[in-house]
Amino acid sequence: MIEVLNPLGYPASAKAKGLDYWTVVIRHALKNAMIPVVTIIGMQVTLIVGGTVIMESIFSLPGMGRYLLGAIQQRDYPVIQGVNLLICSVIITMNLFVDLTYGYLDPRIRYQ
Repeated sequence: MIEVLNPLGYPASAKAKGLDYWTVVIRHALKNAMIPVVTIIGMQVTLIVGGTVIMESIFSLPGMGRYLLGAIQQRDYPVIQGVNLLICSVIITMNLFVDLTYGYLDPRIRYQ
């Protein structure tokens, strides 16, 4: 946020137009400062979804990860494919959400 609010950038021109401080911070600076935050949140969600297999096997928790490990041990291929499809779908949906959020936060990013 400090980088975005530097006195030489567009917040200075927004202040010169007569906008008050909070309008500049909320409308202009916060949107551009949120881009790295959205990126990190997107990566963390995909890591959490992908790491469920390891966490559930280590701590003996019931869930999709442990179900996947049991299917791998029993060589139940349709279950393996289904759980992998579900995990990949969540990851792809999260990446799509992050990309669409980029387009909302930064007006320079537009998708054709």
